Amino acid sequence: MGIVIADVIARLEDQVADLRSVEGVADFTTLLKQNALPQQTPAAHVVPTGIRGGKPETATGVFTQPTSEAVAVILTVRSNDQAGERALEAVDALIESTIAAIAGWCPDDELGLFQLERGHVLSMSAGTLIYQIDFSIADQLRITS
Repeated sequence: MGIVIADVIARLEDQVADLRSVEGVADFTTLLKQNALPQQTPAAHVVPTGIRGGKPETATGVFTQPTSEAVAVILTVRSNDQAGERALEAVDALIESTIAAIAGWCPDDELGLFQLERGHVLSMSAGTLIYQIDFSIADQLRITS
């Protein structure tokens, strides 16, 4: 277990040419504390969003449970129009390329492949669109006693 956020960031940097910056949760937290937006857009922030456990199995001396670990890619796109229509147009291609880069991909040390969970608008104001895409990856918890 343990999605390496750095792997997802590197994948986005390598595969999504339109992104001007790709950062992790520390940078995103700083922006939230300052009530600020990224200096350069389109920007992406990769944030871990949790772990979900499946039905466990037990055998003598072994506890096994399927898990899935989730990560969000938060896209920020700024445009020059106050209504945000240009940002909405620009984000469509960015969403598609982000999904294509992550869905079906597996970091070297992981058991499963990333799958798309959902995408949704977080905010749209003053010509800035913030869109979140959620992915998950299957893994397995295995504890021997």
